[in-house]
Amino acid sequence: MVKFGSLMRASLVCAAILATMFLLSRPAKSEGAGEATFKAKCAACHGADAAGKAAVKSPSIRGKTADEIQKVISTSPKHASLKSLTADQVKELAAYLATLK
Repeated sequence: MVKFGSLMRASLVCAAILATMFLLSRPAKSEGAGEATFKAKCAACHGADAAGKAAVKSPSIRGKTADEIQKVISTSPKHASLKSLTADQVKELAAYLATLK
């Protein structure tokens, strides 16, 4: 016959394993690559909230699509410093900025 203590211990181990699996399956709440690139390369001109800065004639990026943002980055001479980014970094940056409303 199974003792109550053994059953309780097994239940707790099972619960701990399930909780660990749940926590490991969730993405960590950390700054994404696109957000980090924005803060490092874009926020100085476009503002920390991407709403633009009139003083330096930088427009708001908020509400733009990822395609619009990628096109501006690739064609605007003002964004020459971003030419050092890889295609994947530009996509991550544009995807992050497209989430800002």
